[in-house]
Amino acid sequence: MFGCLAVYVKEKIVLILRDKTDSPEDNGVWLATTVDHHESLRREFTDMRSIRVLGKDVTGWQVLPTDSPCFEEAALHACELVLAGDPRIGKVPKPRRSTRPARGRVKRGHKKPQKALNS
Repeated sequence: MFGCLAVYVKEKIVLILRDKTDSPEDNGVWLATTVDHHESLRREFTDMRSIRVLGKDVTGWQVLPTDSPCFEEAALHACELVLAGDPRIGKVPKPRRSTRPARGRVKRGHKKPQKALNS
């Protein structure tokens, strides 16, 4: 996952662990969540914030930054929530698009050859 370690529970991505030299302010534990859950999660993770490297003011993904004084406690609590199946954490990734056309399908702009009719 872009040089990071993704953590899945079954089909859901729940966390990403990031420790990189570029944009170190975004190093930490990334929580897979949605904007709908930010307020309730922020009550439990006071230093949680949007991920700056994603280029938006507010992102669905949130980070528990390593430079937070309560990072270890927050990271452990996030793991507890994941283990408890907390519905606020976790997303089923969208299916990846194949770079090769599926068998029997025609690429856009190309026509399938017509079979000759026997008279």
